[in-house]
Amino acid sequence: MLDVTRKLVELLDLSPIGDDHFQGDSEDLGFPNVFGGQVLGQALMAASRTVEQRLCHSLHAYFLRPGNHSMPIDYEVQRVRDGGTFSVRRVIARQDGKEILTGSMSFQVEEEGLDHQVAMPDAPAPETLKSEQDWGKLIADKVPEKMRDMLTRDRPIEIRPVDPINPFKPEKRPPHRQNWFRAQGPLPDDPVLHRCLLTYASDFSFLGTSLTPHGRTFMNTNMQVASLDHAIWFHRDFRMDDWLLYDKDSPSASGGRGFNRGNFFTRDGVLVASTTQEALIRERKG
Repeated sequence: MLDVTRKLVELLDLSPIGDDHFQGDSEDLGFPNVFGGQVLGQALMAASRTVEQRLCHSLHAYFLRPGNHSMPIDYEVQRVRDGGTFSVRRVIARQDGKEILTGSMSFQVEEEGLDHQVAMPDAPAPETLKSEQDWGKLIADKVPEKMRDMLTRDRPIEIRPVDPINPFKPEKRPPHRQNWFRAQGPLPDDPVLHRCLLTYASDFSFLGTSLTPHGRTFMNTNMQVASLDHAIWFHRDFRMDDWLLYDKDSPSASGGRGFNRGNFFTRDGVLVASTTQEALIRERKG
């Protein structure tokens, strides 16, 4: 396991600070605020620590306030219900006494049932693509110095975009994007950790799908963008240290909000998780 990956695993390894209360550190990825995927992944880990013999099958969360990456985050888990098959947990994330995220997670015992899935869309193999880090190095001399580290730093999650967009000259495209994802280096055989890592990674480049048909990117200074909510459904087992295709589309944008959907597939075409997110994509006037 690479050092950057080990640091991410340690970031998700929360410290207990009381009955069903946990605390996690924050990382600075170069964004103005805490990366939303970090809060989601830590919230799922906190909830998972209060459930035995059951894995998360769905997560629904709302981002309430921007997080401060110079402060730790406290997670309170509420045990809503433990049934014969399902368990439900509510999680509240706080900084400085204020809620920054609230979410609910449902867990299920393993069982057999009816099985079908949509077909995996076509995509080039990840070995034929450059990583986001490689693309960042190619444009590093064209961005402000304070942004260069964010574009070129070593990353625990390797992302290889399919048909990447030039952030300086974005052309309007259909609202569809694809990326290959995997963790850098082998991971422990812990399905909870793999679910938390996918949750963390699922927030990368998701919001931007709804900007694609408008020729906008994060480099447009007149855009105010932020994740408003996030949902994940886990369908089947997977490993984050194997390549996963993240296929995303945005069926609608209106009222200053963009709606995004995504599916994660293994290289063998197995659908392992689905995501949705609504985001603020407000264009400032003047």
